[in-house]
Amino acid sequence: MDHSDSAAPVVVITGAGGGLGAATAVLYAGRGWRVVAVDLTAPAGGPGITPVAADVTDPDSLSTMADRVREDFGRLDLVVTFAGVLGIGPLAETDPQRVQQVLDVNVMGTVRTVHALWDLLRETGGRVVLISSETGPQHGMPMNGAYAMSKHAIEAYGDALRRELMFLGMDVVLVQPGPFRTGMTASIRRRFQESTVPGSPFAAMAAVMGEMAAGEDDKATDPSVLAEAVWRAGTTARPRHRYAVRWELTRRLLDHLPVPLVDKALVLALGGKINARKLELRRQEADAREQMREVVE
Repeated sequence: MDHSDSAAPVVVITGAGGGLGAATAVLYAGRGWRVVAVDLTAPAGGPGITPVAADVTDPDSLSTMADRVREDFGRLDLVVTFAGVLGIGPLAETDPQRVQQVLDVNVMGTVRTVHALWDLLRETGGRVVLISSETGPQHGMPMNGAYAMSKHAIEAYGDALRRELMFLGMDVVLVQPGPFRTGMTASIRRRFQESTVPGSPFAAMAAVMGEMAAGEDDKATDPSVLAEAVWRAGTTARPRHRYAVRWELTRRLLDHLPVPLVDKALVLALGGKINARKLELRRQEADAREQMREVVE
């Protein structure tokens, strides 16, 4: 067992290998907590941080992780569930196995993590902080369906879990981040480009939405801001049920308008850009065919 400071509280943070999870792990460790940083590949360690490799899609892996927490620390005061993946692409074309993968990591990975750590949490009356998204409570948007589905599910899971655990004197808190600078958002343009099949009628839409998402990344907030919000969610004596953190303003305003009106606004705002990109893609295809013809001749 780690006897470096047996009185210090212990937090397990999944998805701690980089970005938001890593920033949160460093902050908690810097403020005296003993941090178990979990990811598919064991994250970098550091003062107060114990790196552990575990797969949130594998119950046996999570059980092994929980056993290690008990053996090394003997207690658990908080779990923070950052582990997640993006789900980008047109729902009609996206391979159902890919949608299943997003749900398996983002939703069932969260469920498995809490289940694996439940006995430890119950012993200390610990807290659960679930990382949702601004997408969680909002209406789904084009090309973001699988991810939105997963975060809507986390919102429902968090509400039900909170209303169960409150009878045991335990807190469950949802944190809903807006755009933050992470490895996922940095690669988002490429992910949109790769999300459609050859000849897809959604190719132009994917290109337009990818450019818009990349623009959001330029305005994204530093991960340290979210880490502070997760600190409040995890340590405040009487936490709020939800913490909305730096939501994108336009998206937030749209979600307060009637759905039919928003649908019309999307057509007006995106329709021209999508049609222009379709023409551009057709020109590129024609130029490519002409170049091939010249090579053959």
